[in-house]
Amino acid sequence: MERYSEYKDSGAQWLGKIPKHWDVIKAKYLWNEVFSFSENGSENLLSVSQYDGVTQAKNESRSESLKGYKKVVKDNLVINIMLAWMGGLGVSEYNGIVSPAYCVYGLKKAANPRFMHYLYKTPMYLAEFARHSTGVIPSRWRMYTDDFGQVLTLIPPIDEQDKIVSYLDKVTSKIDEAIAQQQKMIDLLNERKQIIINNAVTQGLNPDAPMKDSGIDWIGEIPEHWELKKLKYICKAFGRIGFRGYSTTDLVNEGEGCITLSPSNMVSGHMCYDSCTYLSWEKYEESPEIKIYNGDILFVKTGSTYGKSSLVEDLPMKATINPQLLVLKNISCSTEYLSYVLQGKSIKYQIETSVIGGTIPTISQSKILNYIITYPTIAEQVKIVAYIKDMILPIDNAIDIANRQITLLQERKQIIINDVVIGKVKVS
Repeated sequence: MERYSEYKDSGAQWLGKIPKHWDVIKAKYLWNEVFSFSENGSENLLSVSQYDGVTQAKNESRSESLKGYKKVVKDNLVINIMLAWMGGLGVSEYNGIVSPAYCVYGLKKAANPRFMHYLYKTPMYLAEFARHSTGVIPSRWRMYTDDFGQVLTLIPPIDEQDKIVSYLDKVTSKIDEAIAQQQKMIDLLNERKQIIINNAVTQGLNPDAPMKDSGIDWIGEIPEHWELKKLKYICKAFGRIGFRGYSTTDLVNEGEGCITLSPSNMVSGHMCYDSCTYLSWEKYEESPEIKIYNGDILFVKTGSTYGKSSLVEDLPMKATINPQLLVLKNISCSTEYLSYVLQGKSIKYQIETSVIGGTIPTISQSKILNYIITYPTIAEQVKIVAYIKDMILPIDNAIDIANRQITLLQERKQIIINDVVIGKVKVS
């Protein structure tokens, strides 16, 4: 793609040079904050994601009154003031309502809202939102309306905005389709992986072994010499509840405390430590029962990823958990075997029948400890673990390749968006 024929200094170092015929104005001259509130909370509930922008809320529940939530109409800009610097914003394609903690803006002058959506989610604008946010540490940063109003916004001519949006919609939709295909393959591979795990932990490895009815419909037949045990008889569970809770004032910068593990650190039954928050050493020492060690198993009891579990391995430093998790300790069977069992279909069934809550799904610790698992001899557990590892290794490798491809596609998409909306290249 070609560059523009002439550029000028934008007047802001972070923006650099821009096409000569583009304008730069403060956001307060482009957007006006909208204050319109739901009278009965019956409207379509929307959510704001740093990845997807404004979407229709999943797991919507009307058990709590949504009266007083802020109204949103199509083309409004919605900003989660706590996550603006991480991309927690977007232009809405829907009419609905959002949390009153969010800020809602309408355009004051002619502009293509989709152009603004693309622009505001570029890395350079997220960095600018961070600079205009206030707070002691990132977890407490907020970007209020007056702060947002000072952010310089690039304004190409409206017809050029339309061309840019049309081009980006076309190009990014193709990339999104390629990403979706990779994700579909990952989903199919994970299904295959779960079948292998489930068959091994419910039927064993000997196809000629005598079987018996487990007496439980959602488990079915199991080898005759196997037992069924409740989780509470083979491990103990600990969570961050009551006095063990913490506030944002207890969070610290990297190097000043321990890792605080969350559901985002749990990926496909394994741990990922690429992105962590940190808790003060004082809070870490306050709760020794939830100090995390290699060989522990983490279980998500609260939030949208409830029921997810991971075996802790290769821990890079001292760690604890956030309030969404339970940690299973003092495990009297093979920890790897238990980790696989917790990924099986019989546990999935128990999870879905024990979760409560719509807006914030949760499972009580007592219900989790009463989950029933299949229990072969320790020697068989070791063989089952070895078998599963051998069988799923090529599947995990294929999943890793697909995930890397998704990462490359996402990076390519961001480069294209960035180059076009800040005027590095021209859309013809």
